[in-house]
Amino acid sequence: MFLRRWSPVSKVFAGLAVAGALAAYGLVRGYAARLDALRPVTGGTKPVVVAAEGLERGAVLTQSTLRVTEMPAAFAPPGAVRALDRAIGRALSSDVASGEPITATRLADSEMGPVASLVPAGLRAFPVDVGIPPGSLRPGDRVDVMATFGGPHPHSETVATSLQVLLVMAGDQSGSESLTAARSGTSLVLLVSADEAEHLAYARAFADLAIAIDGPDEPPAG
Repeated sequence: MFLRRWSPVSKVFAGLAVAGALAAYGLVRGYAARLDALRPVTGGTKPVVVAAEGLERGAVLTQSTLRVTEMPAAFAPPGAVRALDRAIGRALSSDVASGEPITATRLADSEMGPVASLVPAGLRAFPVDVGIPPGSLRPGDRVDVMATFGGPHPHSETVATSLQVLLVMAGDQSGSESLTAARSGTSLVLLVSADEAEHLAYARAFADLAIAIDGPDEPPAG
């Protein structure tokens, strides 16, 4: 049998191929060893419910706005929700960024409705229909509410100042108190005191309501 001898160049390439294979094997083994060493520290993985998109305070969670991802146990935040059914239908008590874990502290009280669960103790949620373009306000902004009374002596007066916007809702508000508000279909839910709620209710019964949006440097009423 005729055996072909390898040329010096072939031997060099063969040696390089073997050396490369051994180096790749060593790298993979080293990476696997590092993972094994870290596994006791991270404690393996566990399912965590995260936001599938950016969500605002007051949003009611649905299956389409959530997803489940595997996360190292050591890195999962305390109180992380691990199953979708424990979050769906609950309202958020704060803004959540896309991909951020949903925790128990970010969920409003499940025993109350999505609006009532967001109202701090001592305050009330008061809805006001206003004629503003969608997207002009977001939760956390502050507004003043003014009333324009008709009759023989028409006049306008400020009913309440520096009220925090709890929710912004859009839709057909057929029962709104002015044609402008009815056309825009924008409704604000404001955080007010019991006295402010009474004054706003009186003004809404006898006047057209409008708002003025406070700027960022305007101090909250205290």
